Amino acid sequence: MKSIIFILVVLFFVVTPASGQLLSDATGLVNRLDVQTSGHTFEIILTSNFDLTDYRFDKDQKQIVLYIDSGLENNLGEIIIPQNLLSGDFIFYLNDQEFFPKIQSNEKIHFITLNFTGSDSNVITIRGSEYLPGLTEIVSIENEIPLTSETSSDNYFVLFIIAGILIIIVVSAVIKIQKNKN
Repeated sequence: MKSIIFILVVLFFVVTPASGQLLSDATGLVNRLDVQTSGHTFEIILTSNFDLTDYRFDKDQKQIVLYIDSGLENNLGEIIIPQNLLSGDFIFYLNDQEFFPKIQSNEKIHFITLNFTGSDSNVITIRGSEYLPGLTEIVSIENEIPLTSETSSDNYFVLFIIAGILIIIVVSAVIKIQKNKN
């Protein structure tokens, strides 16, 4: 009986690092950028594996400039831009060199996946062709965002806790059954 409990305890600690790896893969740095322009405030959300050191919005150039710092060679980021701030045809620059990230859009947001190489300091420029297109209402994109990495990592943690509790219940039941047989 003690050997069963010992094996279950060992398995609990062996499974934990595997689940921990999923948590670290799913997390990122979340930056919420409040852009104030023409009497309105827009929220841009950047989730990435690099640090955002500063940003600038230029309404005349219809562009957002992100100043970033990365200790990794392979960088990944997701940026959400409200449709009613910038829209149209986008052009992207990484350190003054044009690059082509993946863009998905709906009627309220642009969801842009930035995937590039280069550690240390970098500058990303996102230029749209339309500024404040058809602005009739300011839309809060908080409810329009799909599950973020923060939410999904919280879900993994909750599932891990529930699995641990279930293991303890099963072990307790097995011990009671074994005691009743003896």
